[in-house]
Amino acid sequence: MAQYFSRNADTFFRIVLFGGVLAVLTIAGASYLIVRSHYETAQNVPREQPVPFSHKHHVGALGIDCRYCHTTVEYSAFANIPPTKLCMNCHSEMWAASPALEPVRESYRSGKSIEWTRVNDLPEYVYFNHSIHVHKGIGCADCHGRIDRMALTWQAAPLTMEWCLGCHRNVAARIRPRDQVFSMTYTRPPNQAQLGEHLVKEYAVRSSGELTSCEICHR
Repeated sequence: MAQYFSRNADTFFRIVLFGGVLAVLTIAGASYLIVRSHYETAQNVPREQPVPFSHKHHVGALGIDCRYCHTTVEYSAFANIPPTKLCMNCHSEMWAASPALEPVRESYRSGKSIEWTRVNDLPEYVYFNHSIHVHKGIGCADCHGRIDRMALTWQAAPLTMEWCLGCHRNVAARIRPRDQVFSMTYTRPPNQAQLGEHLVKEYAVRSSGELTSCEICHR
């Protein structure tokens, strides 16, 4: 009986099979890396703004507390963008004629808000509440990084689901005393494990099982 396949057919099909598996793994690996890359998450990418606002100057050099501008962070899900009139509390006297601040003055005159570029932008299907994190002892710098060192602001954390779950699975490793939540220079003590367990109980933080439930972030 005549052979339908040549003697080299087995080798050929092995190469095709191996190549197909390798291609699938390569595509899967590349997709994994792209999704977690700075290109996709926008992590560590400085954002240009219509006004050259520097957190490094205002927070780091002048020592302005986060709550002076973001007034709702302790009692609202959202950390508000400050109204222009708050900026003018200082800049009606300081740098009052600076060309760089003309958009601020024009906004104050017209009543039209400045169109700031959003830095930390979660998907619409993700629910995040600033106030609950503040009251449970999670510091601003844990999510926003050392904002006091940023001349141009960037997203310090990847803000992926994996990153959020990492904290929710072990809150004790990150939690800090409430009076240190807004501190940019706070460092965790050597006994953070013991302190964390104590603060988790004191602040009535939910269990990791509850905090990793889908409904916590997806409502």
